Amino acid sequence: MPTPSHDSSPIRRLTLRDLTACADLSEDRGWPREEHKWGLLLAAGKGYGIDDPDGGLVTACVVTEYGPQRQPVLGAIGMVLVAERHARRGVGRRLMRHVVAAMGTTPLTLHATPSGRPLYEELGFKVTGRAEMLRGRFLPPGARQAVATRAATAEDLPAILRLDEDVFGADRTHVVTRLPAFADQLRVAEEDGRLIGYAAAWPNMETHVVGPLIARDTATAKALLAGLAERTDRPLRTDIDVRHEELLGWAKDHGLSSVAFNDVMTYGVTELPGDWSRRFAPVTVAAG
Repeated sequence: MPTPSHDSSPIRRLTLRDLTACADLSEDRGWPREEHKWGLLLAAGKGYGIDDPDGGLVTACVVTEYGPQRQPVLGAIGMVLVAERHARRGVGRRLMRHVVAAMGTTPLTLHATPSGRPLYEELGFKVTGRAEMLRGRFLPPGARQAVATRAATAEDLPAILRLDEDVFGADRTHVVTRLPAFADQLRVAEEDGRLIGYAAAWPNMETHVVGPLIARDTATAKALLAGLAERTDRPLRTDIDVRHEELLGWAKDHGLSSVAFNDVMTYGVTELPGDWSRRFAPVTVAAG
């Protein structure tokens, strides 16, 4: 029996009630279920999807907006998935066109896999950067790091928010304030009582994902990454901007291996806001 067309099926907003269906969709495409990550994205962002009459979802994605609520300065698109049985029928293209139209004049960004890039280019997205995914068991450096780090406390949150907005170029309060509950670790680096970096490690299947990683310089980024690694027995995973060659080389020297590359693409803007030189890794490639 042919699969029915979903050209006329409504695209609706997803909520946390759809978390299991979203995880099922991930699993259907051979991805990890990632329920913990889906929970963050559906709570902090806007989910979009099409229901399958036979149960579950035909397709889904999430958009995380940054900046003022009424006029965001950036929207990050992630978790764009189409069920295997409905693949190559234009459903993903229809969903993406809907999202782009719904975002109006708000600039957009996403991390594209090689298979997804042609669709995004067709919709007008341009490649403006690249990120390298690393994974592995971190080998502790022999020498003490040049920058000291410590576990973050509730009192650090205002300073973390100020630093994050300065570096990212937009207000991410609705995401950053969820990190203490979402992440297993949140660490900060200070100099003369001033916050110069912060990073989180959050659980994702059998790994700990390092992100965000915000730091004044590479030495601070190394110290934060090493500090997080020291306090977990899981393999680490992170996505580092390829322009940070020194950190990439150092991480590979300490046990992490290259897994994949993703293109950073933008729509409506030629480059991302903020200071890339202090932005080493995103919260997750699905949310920027």
